Formats: sequence, structure tokens, C-alpha cells
Amino acid sequence: MWPGVLPLLVLLAALLHPSRCTQVKVNFREKEKQVLDNILGPGRYDARIRPSGENGTDGPAIVRVNLFVRSIATISDIKMEYSVQLTFREQWLDERLRFNDFGGRLKYLTLTEANRVWMPDLFFSNEKEGHFHNIIMPNVYIRIFPNGSVLYSIRISLTLSCPMNLKLYPLDRQVCSLRMASYGWTTNDLVFLWKEGDPVQVVKNLHLPRFTLEKFLTDYCNSKTNTGEYSCLKVDLLFKREFSYYLIQIYIPCCMLVIVSWVSFWLDQSAVPARVSLGVTTLLTMATQTSGINASLPPVSYTKAIDVWTGVCLTFVFGALLEFALVNYASRSDMHSDNIKKQFPASEMEHSSSIDPSSELLEPDGSANFAMKPLVRHPEDSIDKLRQCEIHMQPRKKNCCRSWLSKFPTRSKRIDVISRIFFPIVFAFFNLAYWSTYLFREEEGSE
Repeated sequence: MWPGVLPLLVLLAALLHPSRCTQVKVNFREKEKQVLDNILGPGRYDARIRPSGENGTDGPAIVRVNLFVRSIATISDIKMEYSVQLTFREQWLDERLRFNDFGGRLKYLTLTEANRVWMPDLFFSNEKEGHFHNIIMPNVYIRIFPNGSVLYSIRISLTLSCPMNLKLYPLDRQVCSLRMASYGWTTNDLVFLWKEGDPVQVVKNLHLPRFTLEKFLTDYCNSKTNTGEYSCLKVDLLFKREFSYYLIQIYIPCCMLVIVSWVSFWLDQSAVPARVSLGVTTLLTMATQTSGINASLPPVSYTKAIDVWTGVCLTFVFGALLEFALVNYASRSDMHSDNIKKQFPASEMEHSSSIDPSSELLEPDGSANFAMKPLVRHPEDSIDKLRQCEIHMQPRKKNCCRSWLSKFPTRSKRIDVISRIFFPIVFAFFNLAYWSTYLFREEEGSE
């Protein structure tokens, strides 16, 4: 037979009988259907009964859990909650679901109906709201492997409670937990374990508006009640608040308002409308800023770091307004003393003070009665005179502050000058104490 005839005969046979070439593939899909009917058919599998323990014993069923955090939408301070979307996976061994893999051709069987097999009764204990995703199809699947291992995967969105400690707000760190526990099966029947290796995964490009996810920790939180002990898993998410937002929106505007209130110290004392309007405007703006900050926070019973800052800034602004009231009162006192000096000139005052009433006495008839000096002087009088002479002979010590303040003739002007120095120095010391205290406490809390 010619060498080229044999391949042509094989090709002709394939064209005449195409079903033989696809027979293996068709039989493979038929085998998958037969396996599902065989292990899940009526009277063969009961989803109400839990699987046996390890090595076919009557011990508790072991369910291993792992999570994939897809996104964290919001972290609400006022509601103390956060929203998360995750892919939740459970895996356990059910020996009743073993099947023949036909030499590795059947890697696993896929189901979309969770009620066909036994499922762990896991629930999220700190959940407020939650829903499944059903667009376009329900985002859930069940895979059954030849050795009877079952993998359950579902995509869900949850709103979870997160109790917060806001004493260091906005220099704080918050720990939000995700707790998962068994609702009805005790630890004698069901035990949850974290998957070995990497139980929690987080999407790489996770961005939060006001927080940064620093790290996450997995742990166990078994709970004992009157009805028994229940297995529980938890993952703690450690969030650090982004301080740059609050520095721009709160701290710098408050500093600017305090500095603007000091402009009143440099205005003239007679500019009453300008100084009053400046003080009242800064005070109302600071009060509005404080109320806006508190509106975005829950009404807690303790003092927060932001309360200390806004309270002290409000006190400085109010103090600047009171300073003008004191200056106005002092200026009116200075004007009153000036009027007295104009009514009684200095020459008349000195002349009246130069007359010694004890030196001579006038009689009614106009004659002068000279006081008689004693003939014998007591030694005590001489000692007193010597002391007075020593006092007058001692030179007075020069005080820099008094000499500097003596350049300003009125008390009102002196109050303004002292306020120009006193208010900035005290505010600078407050900033030093505030930032050193709360930044140091933040580092302690992170440890």
C-alpha cells in the first residue's frame, strides 16, 4: 500500500464518523451529572445531619475560614460603625460526598444551591445590616472535591458596629472587629478555625478617606452561655486616623481666629466700634466652628482632645474681648484723673502742701502763735531722724519693666502693651503642652 493512502483513510473515517471523536467529551459531562445524582440523589444524602469529625470519628466537625476584604466603604464616628465588602469562604470535609474523579478528569463539582448540602450555621455577631450580591447572578458557589472536601464562597456587604474611644480624637487609633460565631452548634459539634497560612487578605489598592489600615490580627473569641460554649472567630482591623485633614480644617483655622483677635490690642483705644466688632466677630466664628465639630461626633461623657483645643481657643478669643472692656474702663479712669488735674493745677497743690499746720497757728485776732520747741530732745527722736536720712540717702534700684512701662503715661495703654506680649506667650506655651501631651499619648496607645 502506498505511504500516503493510510492518512487519507484515517481522515475519511473521521469525517464519516464525527461522533467517535467527541464521544469522550460527551461521556465526561454525562459522568459529572451521574456523579451529582449519585451523591445527592433522594435517599442518599441528608443535609440536616452534620459531617463526622476528623478521621470519621464522632468529634466536632472542623470548618476552616478565610476572608478577602474587597473594600471598606465608610467608618462613621457618630454612629460608631463601618461598612465592608468581602468574599467569605468556608471549607470542611464531608466524607459522604466522596466520588470517583475518573483519573483526575473531574477536579471538582460546582453547585449554586447551598441547601443541597450541609452548611455551618455561622453568623456575624456584631452585624447591623448585611446583604448578598445578586447581579447578574447570585455571587455564590459550592465546590465539592473528590475526597469529600467542600468549599463555600460568597460575596457579601456588611455594616458592623465598632465601639470607639474618642479621648484622643483626632489623634487616635481605632480597632474595629469582625466577629463570626456558630449560632446553634456548640463546640462539641462544630469548631471554627482560621485557615493556615494567610487567613485574611486585603485588596492592595485599599483607600479610605480619613483612615489608614495599619494592620489586622486574627484571634479566637469562644463564648460561653447558659446553653453551652460556641466557637467564635474574630479579626481586628487597626485604623489610624489621617491627621492632615483635621490640621487643615480645624487646627489652623482656630489658630488664625485666635491671632486675629489679638489685632484688637494694636488698635487705638478710642476705636471702640472697630475693637468691639472684631472681638464679637471672632468669638461668634469660633463658637460656630466648635459647634460644627461637635455635630460630627457622638455626645460622649468624657473630654476629647479636640474639646481641649477648641475650649482653650475660645477662651483666648473671649479673653481678648474682656481685655478691651478692661482697657475701656481704665481709659475712662485716666480721663477722670486728667480732669481733676486740670481743675487743680500743680502749683496750687504744691503751695498748699508746703504749709505746715504744726509750724504756726493763727489766733482769732490775727496774731501768730509760734509753737514752742522742747528744750530737751529724746534720744529716740534722733534715732528716727537718722533712719529717715539713711533711707533717703540709699539710691533706688532701677527696674527694667517699670522703666519700660513708664514710657506709656496711661494705664489703658499699659494694659494693651502687656496683652500684646502676654497672650502670644501663653498661647505658645499651651501649644507646646498640648502637642507634647497628646502626641506622646498617641505613641503609647499604638504600642
